Amino acid sequence: MTDSTLTPETGRVGGPDEEVRDGVAPDEARRESAAGFASVVGLMDRGKLEFPLPGSGRTAQRLAALQSVAEDDLCLARLVEGHVDALAILAELDGPSPRPGRRWGVWAAEPPGTTLEAVRSGDGWVLDGLKPYCSGARSCTHALVTARTAEGRRLFAVTIDPATCVPVRGTWQAVGMAGSDTPDVRFHQVPAVAVGDVESYVRRPGFEHGGIGVAACWYGGAVAVARALRDAAARRPEPHTDAHLGAVDVQLHAAGAVLHRAAAEIDADPFDSAGEARVRTMRVRAFVESVCSEVLTRVGRATGAGPLCHDPRHARAVADLTVYVRQHHGERDLAALGALLARPEESA
Repeated sequence: MTDSTLTPETGRVGGPDEEVRDGVAPDEARRESAAGFASVVGLMDRGKLEFPLPGSGRTAQRLAALQSVAEDDLCLARLVEGHVDALAILAELDGPSPRPGRRWGVWAAEPPGTTLEAVRSGDGWVLDGLKPYCSGARSCTHALVTARTAEGRRLFAVTIDPATCVPVRGTWQAVGMAGSDTPDVRFHQVPAVAVGDVESYVRRPGFEHGGIGVAACWYGGAVAVARALRDAAARRPEPHTDAHLGAVDVQLHAAGAVLHRAAAEIDADPFDSAGEARVRTMRVRAFVESVCSEVLTRVGRATGAGPLCHDPRHARAVADLTVYVRQHHGERDLAALGALLARPEESA
């Protein structure tokens, strides 16, 4: 498949809606993450950093690479995870061939009250409307975007043009994950290339595999948060701190084992012939989310306010993980898992 309607563009950092609120400059966080994003993609383009495709026989290596980025910077991990997920989607759905220098996002959130419409225009499509939660809105050069058509939901590849893809001022107020730059974006007659068929984005096996990649990022964030507890236990031996560290270690060990097993299962059945991918992903995400929540609670109880007030790296990791892990929808996702287990025929 060719991508003749897509034109390469350089990345953009910043924009007309940069501001300073209460002494905090969100544009500084965006610039830092955007610079790291460009660096990681550059390393990938030069073959110096690899995120193997899910189901390639090296899914564990892919998850470990995502975890490693997340341990260092969760905002950067959010951007990198979107990019490597986009590359996997393009490969799975025979989309436009990725080219060096392009930084991809996947913008597929569809909360109530927002609509992005796609209509045919000549041999292609144009997108118009509002798309929420567009991570890397100012640092991505291209994006895969879900939109509604007369036939149903489809996925489209677009070039991010500042004249037609405009971040909506004030729609990303989060302190945690500020650097992920995830505002709503207003699309104004944006040329697009269809990728796959109606609903193929969510029906492909890779949709579930990608969800486990996000969980690997959460896990990396939890490992980063736990550093403060390990450091505190090493500096000042105290039984309660040791107990919290022991409990955190058990949880992190279990989460790592769950991710490793999930990777092996994906590689054993990449096309989901057994029909187990959805349940597996829901279980993994729910468990890793619960581990993250316990790590955040135990580290806070054991270390108090000190690291949050005096260690900027730890404070940022806590704030970022608190926001990022809310991509899991708590009881709603647990209820969906329960319903799938109890009444699988309703989800067929």
